[in-house]
Amino acid sequence: MAPSLLKAISAVFCAITLVLADNPIDPAFSYGSTKVRGVNIGGWLVLEPWITPSLFDNTDDARIVDEYTFGQYQDENKARATLTNHWDTWITQADFIAIKAAGLNHVRIPIGYWAFDVSGGEPFIQGQIPYLKKAVTWAKHCGLKVLIDLHGAPGSQNGFDNSGQKMSYPQWQTKQSNLERTSAVLRILVQMFEDDTDTVTSIEPLNEPAGFYGDDILRPTKQYYYDSYGAIRYPYGTPKEGNVVAIYHDAFQPTSYWRDFMPSPQWQGVAMDTHIYQIFSNSEVERTEEQHLQVACSRGPDLSSFHLPLIVGEWTPAMTDCAVYLNGRGVGSRYNGTYPDSPGVGSCQGLTGKASTFSPSYKTFLRKSWEAQTITFEKGAGWIQWTWKAESADDWSYQAGLENGWIPRNPEDRKYPDICSSY
Repeated sequence: MAPSLLKAISAVFCAITLVLADNPIDPAFSYGSTKVRGVNIGGWLVLEPWITPSLFDNTDDARIVDEYTFGQYQDENKARATLTNHWDTWITQADFIAIKAAGLNHVRIPIGYWAFDVSGGEPFIQGQIPYLKKAVTWAKHCGLKVLIDLHGAPGSQNGFDNSGQKMSYPQWQTKQSNLERTSAVLRILVQMFEDDTDTVTSIEPLNEPAGFYGDDILRPTKQYYYDSYGAIRYPYGTPKEGNVVAIYHDAFQPTSYWRDFMPSPQWQGVAMDTHIYQIFSNSEVERTEEQHLQVACSRGPDLSSFHLPLIVGEWTPAMTDCAVYLNGRGVGSRYNGTYPDSPGVGSCQGLTGKASTFSPSYKTFLRKSWEAQTITFEKGAGWIQWTWKAESADDWSYQAGLENGWIPRNPEDRKYPDICSSY
């Protein structure tokens, strides 16, 4: 289909949805009034070297750095067998039962476009979709709500390894065919779960587009967001409105950038996702523990004043970038000075890895960090921690936090309920 015709059809469809959007929807979860409390199922259907380093450690360390090269630079049968075993074992129904038992109400499940569409010689290995469907069934049985997140787009929307393909500058926005493929995948995803809206209550059409590069990415991102609204909110191809909420990542822009974005009542069933980390710059990792807590607590007014429900869809109690491969396979950390052009703060010993190496004082800080952030994020629409489990980074793991005491079994249990009153 010619790009001009596609744009014309998209414009007409968006106009129709704007006219129809004054009819309120009835989602199975009340975003904005009931607080989201959840966890990401990271590293399962989209590989991330730092979450499961064992999958990468016995491969070509110079070339295999993401899921794209995982299929490109090793025998396909070996790669497929490794991935199938990983999909079978990394997350099971028992994990969903444990998540529900921890008092959470949401799981955010990242999946890449390649699960739905591999073409042009791309080396991605498919097979994720049956597991995504299993996960929705598990969530349904447990009473959990699901946010499905399109985590990687063709050409990479951010250049991060977690987009499926690591690169120095994202290419998603450089080709109309990439945008069209993304839209086509989104439609497949939406229609796949159009009858499961009691469980799949929200869909995120694109994770972390690299808006920090400016209008080159922000312009196509905003257009894609408007186009995706029709696909998510009107999944049946008719004027019949669906009940799935469209959740849009803020593209690393402040709330002021999105001040007039899809306001109600013209637009219905829209929420925003922001990711709050304090570890991906030298100045952030240099903060003291008290400064980290102060910064976390300071976000409350911004979260509570936004015109859409604003969910912190990724964050962590960890305040270092010490986890192995966190910045990419073969890349060091800012905290210990092994990352390029970083002066370093100190040793990573006892700050990541297994919880058995953590001191009591460090576990206390992780508890304070967890509480300061969840208290603050609930001034907005709620939170979804990254991530449920990790092989060797317990400081990031919700599961490990439950087992070792810095995350409570009931998210309403607070040891430091007034922690933000000090800042």
